[in-house]
Amino acid sequence: MQKPSLPKGTRDFGPEQMARRNHIFDKIKTTFQKYGFQPLETPSMENLSVLTGKYGDEGDQLLFKILNSGEFLKKTSVSDYESGEKVVLPKIAEKGLRYDLTVPFARYVVMNRHSVNLPFKRYQIQPVWRADRPQKGRYREFYQCDADVVGTDSLICEAEIIMMMTEVFSKLGLDSYEIKINNRKLLSALAELTGTKEKESDLLVAIDKLDKIGMEKVLEELKSKGFSDDSLEKILPVLQLSGSNDDKILTLEKLFESSESGKRGVEELKEIFEILRITNTPSDKVVLDLTLARGLSYYTGAIFEVKPLNVKMGSISGGGRYDDLTGVFGMPDLSGVGFSFGVDRIYDVMEELDLFPDEGLKTIDVMVAHFDQESLKYGLGVLAQLRRNGISAEIYPDLAKPKKQFSYANNKNIPNVIVIGSEEIKTGLLSLKNMKSGDQESLSIEQIIDRIK
Repeated sequence: MQKPSLPKGTRDFGPEQMARRNHIFDKIKTTFQKYGFQPLETPSMENLSVLTGKYGDEGDQLLFKILNSGEFLKKTSVSDYESGEKVVLPKIAEKGLRYDLTVPFARYVVMNRHSVNLPFKRYQIQPVWRADRPQKGRYREFYQCDADVVGTDSLICEAEIIMMMTEVFSKLGLDSYEIKINNRKLLSALAELTGTKEKESDLLVAIDKLDKIGMEKVLEELKSKGFSDDSLEKILPVLQLSGSNDDKILTLEKLFESSESGKRGVEELKEIFEILRITNTPSDKVVLDLTLARGLSYYTGAIFEVKPLNVKMGSISGGGRYDDLTGVFGMPDLSGVGFSFGVDRIYDVMEELDLFPDEGLKTIDVMVAHFDQESLKYGLGVLAQLRRNGISAEIYPDLAKPKKQFSYANNKNIPNVIVIGSEEIKTGLLSLKNMKSGDQESLSIEQIIDRIK
């Protein structure tokens, strides 16, 4: 007999887990809609021509490829195998599971360019797949909740991303986190400042490792890449930038006063913080961090990342501004900005901190319990009346002892149970039991409907 198992990096979600996940999804979805974002879904699989080349070499390696249907080896030859993966792959796999939701979104915009109303604000809540090494907070199949705006350069969009982040985490009861913000233009200006423009990629890759390997190792890596002691001396003050956000901006204004890229980056950050002030958005959790260097392959402006402070976990949200993501699909110069909530990591953080409300697990408002065949039949009529009035309800389907029926209701976190016996049928007054307090009272079905609603 075969023992059932799951692929590594994937999980089942039972009813309790789904109730908790839906609690997170609901808070995110209502917030997205509140800010004017419209829903969108794209296929789980995309053509590899759409996916490859958008995430850098490392990202391309993490794409799950789908073998062509039928006799997929038919088009290959021995010489293909001898030539290696790059020759064989296009002949046996033309599709792949999506790596994120941003690239499929860009593809959708280009394919629907004549019907999309710009600026286009969309949100998308769907699973993505990455052939990564599974570990805590990192899965091979996980959900992303994206919100993007394309067709505008306005920094109101960046400010609204911070607003949505703070609102969602507030609704979820998660109050210990940090929203890191940076600007890619400042990182480019740093390479200019140190005279290492040709090594900008090496510089940014090293900087992005700072929180993982520490300052000493970062400097060692840069030295091994050919950075001089003089350039490292200029990089160090930027990486050790301290003080309030306003203090950091003043320092950066002086530092990059001769760099056009640097000045633009500073001005964009100042405008974002000004919008937050005008709208009275709490910004105490927003931290300007010049070491944030995510999404190097396509972010061109603001970069965001959110990390919980009291749980060992990677980022739970992130995103940034991209100026030409649709350009690779033949639609250049369409600026956009977006971000994503990592639901699986948010779930793990909330579970560890015990932040899920008990009422969030409730799926049914009331259950009908009975003592015999006659009360079961009577209960079916009560059940129908409850549902007609918009109340979620179920009836225990079998003839069983009351203890078993109450146990079932408790296990499903059903808050109310209507108990029907011969006396209830005769008087028309039904017993309504509150499963949390244990209180029980006799009420008409109309009174019960009013009470529950």
